[in-house]
Amino acid sequence: MVSQVASDQFIQDLERVAQVRSEMAMCLQNLSETIHQAELDGESSSGKLSLERDLEDIDIASKNLKKGVFRLLVLGDMKRGKSTFLNALIGENLLPSDVNPCTAVLTILRYGAEKKVTIHFNDGKSPQQLDFQSFKYKYTIDPAEAKKLEQEKKQAFPDVDYAVVEYPLTLLEKGIEIVDSPGLNDTEARNELSLGYVNNCHAILFVMRASQPCTLGERRYLENYVKGRGLSVFFLINAWDQVKESLIDPDDAEDLQAAENRLRKVFKANLGEYCHVDGQDIYDERVFELSSIQALRRRLKDSQADLAGTGFPEFMSALNTFLTRERAIAELRQVRTLARQAVNHTREAIGRRIPLLDQNVAELKSRIDSVEPEFKKLTDIRDQFQKEIFNTRDSQARKISESFRSYVMNLGNTFESDFLRYQPELNLWDFLSNGKREAFNAALQKAFEQYMADKCAAWTLTAEKDINTAFKELSRSAAQYGASYHQVTERITEKLTDKQVKVNAASGSTEEDNSPTWAKWAMGLLSLSRGNLAGIAMAGAGFDWKNILLNYFTVIGVGSIITAVTGVMLGPIGFALLGLGVGFLQADQARKELVKTAKKELVKYLPQIANEQSQIVYDAVKECFDSYEKEVSKRINDDINSRKSELDNLLKQKQTREINREAELKRLKTLQENIIAQLQKIEAVYSNLLAAYS
Repeated sequence: MVSQVASDQFIQDLERVAQVRSEMAMCLQNLSETIHQAELDGESSSGKLSLERDLEDIDIASKNLKKGVFRLLVLGDMKRGKSTFLNALIGENLLPSDVNPCTAVLTILRYGAEKKVTIHFNDGKSPQQLDFQSFKYKYTIDPAEAKKLEQEKKQAFPDVDYAVVEYPLTLLEKGIEIVDSPGLNDTEARNELSLGYVNNCHAILFVMRASQPCTLGERRYLENYVKGRGLSVFFLINAWDQVKESLIDPDDAEDLQAAENRLRKVFKANLGEYCHVDGQDIYDERVFELSSIQALRRRLKDSQADLAGTGFPEFMSALNTFLTRERAIAELRQVRTLARQAVNHTREAIGRRIPLLDQNVAELKSRIDSVEPEFKKLTDIRDQFQKEIFNTRDSQARKISESFRSYVMNLGNTFESDFLRYQPELNLWDFLSNGKREAFNAALQKAFEQYMADKCAAWTLTAEKDINTAFKELSRSAAQYGASYHQVTERITEKLTDKQVKVNAASGSTEEDNSPTWAKWAMGLLSLSRGNLAGIAMAGAGFDWKNILLNYFTVIGVGSIITAVTGVMLGPIGFALLGLGVGFLQADQARKELVKTAKKELVKYLPQIANEQSQIVYDAVKECFDSYEKEVSKRINDDINSRKSELDNLLKQKQTREINREAELKRLKTLQENIIAQLQKIEAVYSNLLAAYS
């Protein structure tokens, strides 16, 4: 039973990763408690070592590990079988199979000891708990009604923010959290919603259907919101079994093979470009042909059923490799780096403290004064890097806002060819009928919404690439400034102790670990952020410039452009069409007149749009770099202040009490031995995980 082996292996690997996370979290907690206790003890001996920032960072990392999950975002258009797929994945008929894909209701599926559904509202009402049957009944809507609501631009549940479904399932218990998003849609508000989730999930499960291969809506969504954004996407082609059922003779193996091969060529042609990572083609590791209904039926009858032939074993194996090996190892590597950093800082502080225990107050003051010029060099490095960030910020903000301005102003140049695939079906009889004029206007407005949404999405991708390039340059600068900073801190230690700095191999240090923590953060090597989703804030202080951009760019033009432009365009377009008469032979001329008039009205408003919205773009880009600079400067200042406080603490203690040198020497050496031993445990846990997958 290959399929069961794959499923069991996935659960086992998830459990292994969960156990390693737990062990790592405990090791970090022990490390934190050891350092924290040493700082408390220092208050009554030679003074604190000023390790507050290290304690804060490892405490955050420990909490994140304890809460850590692999969050999967499920995307898919109407009637693609998303809920059927999810029910088959978890092995229970849990989610409503016809949840309205046109609502803004987000469903987060996570582990809970008891079955529970909680509805969270966006209007201040207290969360509401429902049983599963009530949830399925209340939040399931007929597709025809969903389509009507979409056309009317209405939401079925406008007061609902999201729903949390808790369930005692093994898959969820082992660290999987599933986000079932609203279905794909052409409205910009819905796309904004999905983009917000995309940035905070480990992987996207994009559900498609074999009988509707790569629809225009799906291609548009992939082109505008997935392509070029570095996202990890698994494409699940659902209802593959229906390929056979669609044949005149389902038992004709040759016809079936030919039909399947034709479909595979279509999907390969449309999805191939989304399946390249670092120049490698991983199409076979990202695209899967599934029969969710067959898998669900088997699992409902027997949770241990053989799922061979449904595509689930192959998909589960690929997802397993991605999550428990690639993503988990990368995450834990960062945790190990953080632990190394905390241990190195503590050891360095101990190395400075011990030689100074023999100094009297006058001698200690003299040594502290001797390193004051070095501290000035540290602040100079901070100021230089800060200046570079600000220069980059200003140049990028100007460049990108001007890019937006030029982009908008040039929309008219290609409008006639670009808008061809968006314009609504034109039926003059319907348009001239009072009963249909409103529907035509709505269709035209939707066409402009699609057009403008796509155009803005295309431009934001260019902006993201420019900003990403700028941050890569800053990352390289951070490495250089960090190296200079490290050299200065070594000179400080040498001046204070009269000893050359040596690295203790027992700490597990590498050359990379010599970079100060602030430089690692600035280089993107260290992230404490877990993101946030659907109003559920996760602990952690990190930096995500894409979310900053998203918060700004969701208000760029699209809504205001559509409101401003289409509101005044529909009248002129209508009058232009009325002047053509109603002859059938004039339909093509009417279509040309529609585009011509639409272009004329659009171009009229482009300067206003460019001027008003370019300032929003400027502010968005500026905010990205300002947030980065704020955190970098804070971390550098924390490091400089902690180094000064460390010396001030010792001087204050010497001025107020007699320090028992032997007792203090023993305490500090014991502290060093303990933290090195705890780091070695962390190294062992990490190495064991690597060995398990080698």
